[in-house]
Amino acid sequence: MDSEICDCAGCSLPRSERCCEKPGGAAPPFCPTENRTGLRNRVFSLLEEPATREFARQAACQEKDGYRCGKGAPVPVKPRLLEIAEFAGRMGYRRLGLAFCSGLALEGKRVREFYAGRGFEMVSVCCKAGQVPKEALGLADRDKLRPGRFEAMCNPFFQALLLNEARTDFNILLGLCVGHDALFFRFAEAPCTVLAVKDRLLGHNPLAAVYQLDSYYRALSDE
Repeated sequence: MDSEICDCAGCSLPRSERCCEKPGGAAPPFCPTENRTGLRNRVFSLLEEPATREFARQAACQEKDGYRCGKGAPVPVKPRLLEIAEFAGRMGYRRLGLAFCSGLALEGKRVREFYAGRGFEMVSVCCKAGQVPKEALGLADRDKLRPGRFEAMCNPFFQALLLNEARTDFNILLGLCVGHDALFFRFAEAPCTVLAVKDRLLGHNPLAAVYQLDSYYRALSDE
């Protein structure tokens, strides 16, 4: 493999022996920790900006507090739902944006109630808000889920612009489709995090397919 192309996912070294986690540790030829010292130095430059440093510091503290640490391996103690609330509190955020899929309306309601109950001001917007027809994308009637009917497109543009207008401090994505989530990230002004992603087949748990690539979902690797 070209040593200039990073492939951390292909690293065969045990984590305890990797130079990224152990000073003086080993490194494969493509290791960015060894080969991209210029980028590493740029990180230190980015951390000189106070707001960036504080955001990263609080994220690291939140990571630690997600475990009970003592003798032996750390034990996870908090779900992501709670960690998002705690991180937002650490950062002093008060107004949270919730961009959710209309197919997860019930989950969106429960999530909104959860964070509102913890004292946050919530601004929520579903993916169909704005009522922009799919024809605006150049789609034909045959491209709709239900041909012959009006269908509003999923509208991450509207979701992002509305939350920008509301001046949210922090945005939470819940179940946006592949591609729509990327557009939301592109146009949103506030920092964003993801509570859950869309997986229509697997109950919004895409890792289920990953865990079974050698068994029930091995056909995916043959396509």
